[in-house]
Amino acid sequence: MQSTTLILMLGFMAIAAFFYGRRRSLALVGGHGHGMALHSLPGYYGYYVAIWAVLPALALLLLWVMLEPRVIVALVVNGLPDTYENLTSGELNLLVNNIQNLAAGDVISVDVNDDLQDAATLFNTYIEKSRQFLAVLALGMAGLGGTMAWRRIHPDLRARNRVERVIRWFLIAASSIAILTTIGIVLSVLFEAIRFFQKVPVTEFLFGLNWSPQTAIRADQVGSSGSFGAVPLFTGTLLITSIAMVVAVPVGLMTAIYLAEYSSARIRGIAKPLLEVLAGIPTVVYGFFAALTVAPWIRSAGESAGIQVASESALAAGIVMGIMIIPLVSSLSDDAINAVPTAMRDGALGLGSTRSETMTKVILPAALPGIVGGILLAVSRAIGETMIVVMAAGLAANLTANPFEAVTTVTVQIVTLLVGDQEFDSAKTLAAFALGLMLFVVTLILNVIGLSVVRKYREQYD
Repeated sequence: MQSTTLILMLGFMAIAAFFYGRRRSLALVGGHGHGMALHSLPGYYGYYVAIWAVLPALALLLLWVMLEPRVIVALVVNGLPDTYENLTSGELNLLVNNIQNLAAGDVISVDVNDDLQDAATLFNTYIEKSRQFLAVLALGMAGLGGTMAWRRIHPDLRARNRVERVIRWFLIAASSIAILTTIGIVLSVLFEAIRFFQKVPVTEFLFGLNWSPQTAIRADQVGSSGSFGAVPLFTGTLLITSIAMVVAVPVGLMTAIYLAEYSSARIRGIAKPLLEVLAGIPTVVYGFFAALTVAPWIRSAGESAGIQVASESALAAGIVMGIMIIPLVSSLSDDAINAVPTAMRDGALGLGSTRSETMTKVILPAALPGIVGGILLAVSRAIGETMIVVMAAGLAANLTANPFEAVTTVTVQIVTLLVGDQEFDSAKTLAAFALGLMLFVVTLILNVIGLSVVRKYREQYD
């Protein structure tokens, strides 16, 4: 039985357990008209039975899925002939991969012999028996748990308290997973970045002016040591992000102000969905638009004005990226403006302020925390964009502040460094983790700044 089928069956059993538990609670007090005799609402008794029917089975399923591959592989390896006992760990891993691929019907890296065929057959047999046993055990545990909970139902049972306790522990587990995942990501990036800085000095990475990470595979080849000065990457990222923000922030903010305070309901009903559609366009489409339309137009306009513009420029990437971010700034700013209490608007208008004065001196300061948060999210979105930069600004790591020249960003270089046949322990590959660590630090600084602004104005207007 497949895991999906098993989960669906457990879901149906949970639904059935809910109705049976609810029905039993009402039956114990003589029906719906006597529900006040129960400690909790009838639905809580249903949830109580459903939880006991599903949670133990799901815990067993999760544990089984985690341990099953290791156990089956160990059993298959123990069943191999004695000729495979002296294999190294690498050879054994390759053999196991071939057995698994052969069992799945995929291509393997060696010729198929009787030993491999028998091992693959044994692997499939263990998989089938394991899934059958898991299905029987999980469904039996669900039935047993649901029956025991059903029998424990009585009018004085604090079902609501027990259900809410389970929900609280579930929320704690979910938040813990989120926190631990974040910590794991940071530590993984940090450890690999430390390995990189053991090969390349930190000062060279932070203050170097030349970025050329293309290292040779062997030390005796030409170009065996690359240049890892990341200043051109930081400059290119800052340049494109600044251009994008110059486009996105004014247009998005003004759009939000108009839609929230000045537009009619009909215009808002038309413009708001159009902005949402603009936000749903894939970034690769924006990249095509930048490469095929915006960049050639900027180049032709520059030539007509006597300005030399590269075929791939930071200006083209920044403008298109700003257009892409406009819906994000507009939507978040619109929500922040609409969240301002109506009493503040009415009070300002009642004191004789015009609509413009009310907007600039009352509504915008009150909505500033939400607006700042939206702008910070937009900055993070711009920093993390890759496709538009690749298609419109190129891959050249140029140290320049000229928006008409080709530049690259940190995220583009991270993708470039992790693509290819370079070994993982090389400085070229590890440089991607150092760049990722820098992005994390920059994002953290932006969040700290945003939180300080929000805290300041919340203290003023709460």
